[in-house]
Parts: sequence; C-alpha cells; structure tokens
Amino acid sequence: MTISPEILRLDLEQGEIELKGQFTLGSNYTFLVNVKCEGREIPAVYKPRRGEQSLWDFPEASLAGREVAAYLVSEAIGFCFVPLTILRDGPFGHGSLQQYIEHDPNQHYFTLQPADRPRLRQVALFDLLINNADRKGGHILLQKRTRKLYLIDHGLCFHAEDKLRTVIWDFAGEALPADLVAALKTFQGILHLSLSAALQPYLTAQELAALDARTGALLANQVYPQPPEDRRSFPYPPL
Repeated sequence: MTISPEILRLDLEQGEIELKGQFTLGSNYTFLVNVKCEGREIPAVYKPRRGEQSLWDFPEASLAGREVAAYLVSEAIGFCFVPLTILRDGPFGHGSLQQYIEHDPNQHYFTLQPADRPRLRQVALFDLLINNADRKGGHILLQKRTRKLYLIDHGLCFHAEDKLRTVIWDFAGEALPADLVAALKTFQGILHLSLSAALQPYLTAQELAALDARTGALLANQVYPQPPEDRRSFPYPPL
C-alpha cells in the first residue's frame, strides 16, 4: 500500500506507538515500533532521549533533535534520502521517530556496485554540510523494492567544530559537480529564508552559524576535501 507523504507524517505524529523489539547494536537505546493509525500500521524506528549515552562533546539529550535536523536539511537541499523523521512523545518519553526502510542489511557502502557509487557524491556532500561525525558503511541503505538509497543515524551531526568522520573519501580532491553546486546555492537561500528558523528547536545558535559557514565554504571552494591529517577521519567501527 502506497501512502502519501502527508498521510505518513500524520500517522507518525498522531498514531499509537507499539513496541516490537530493540536494536541491540549501538550505544543508544533504539527500538523498532509499529505506529497504528486509522487501520494503517507504519513500521518505524524510535530513539528516546532517555536512552542516549552522555557524550563529552555533544549537548545532553540532543541527539534525537539532530536526527530531525538531518531530515530537514536533506529535504531542503533536494536530496530526500533521510527517511521522514519527527520528534514526539513515545513509550519512553520524547525522542525521534523515523520511518523504517525495508532493506537488505547485507547491502551497504562496502557492497555497493560500481553503478551505484556515483550516487555517493550526494552523500559525501551531505555529510560535509551537516558535519557528520559518524558515517559508517551500514548507515547507507538500499530499499529492497526500489533500490533507492537512504541514509540513517544522524545523531552525531551539526557540531560547531569540525568533526567529520566518514567511510566515504572516494571523491577527495575532486571538484563538486555542477548540479551539486547548484543544489548548494539553492540550499543556502532556503537556509537564510526559512530553514534556520525551522532548525532552531534542534540546534544551538552556534551550530546554525557553523552550518551557514560550511555552506559558504563549500560554495567558495567547490571541492571535496582531503581527509584531515591531524585527527581521526574514519568512524569506528567502519560498519
């Protein structure tokens, strides 16, 4: 059954959340749930703020909001590869609720076919933009039915300091393609016009300023950067 984005959002916002299981990998509490609304059942991933492990470099109980912010940025730049994500109350309190994508867990960054790899240019740019500190290979999904590419797990993003850690350095030193430069220019306008206000509930003023600065720097340089030499540039574990 195909559900329109509007109905999907309403279901996630208003539906009854039923716990189905817990994902045991990872340091934060993450649950598979069904969201029931008007006879429909939507599988989703629920990450309560109460289940977030404290981190020395990210504000307390802020990861769920960063998941929502990543979705909003993905939509604003037109890439649309972060599943619909909202913030709402659930069985263990407020947290992020994200549409679950049916995928083969054995397919990820490290198993992508050569024909799929050009799509990673968007992913690499997106991670530069949001300053993703944890782009593991398993965070890149291919939907079973359509092979559409989706990205998940964006709790460790948007830090004001440079934190980029990713497995995707395939394009280091290459010029940004013209279509991605155009997308960045459009994004910059949206950021100034309306997106900054939409992101304020989830990010600090310093983090919003840093997002704006990264956007400007990417447009000025128009090159995928090389991995930094003064710190770790890959996540651990990589998958």
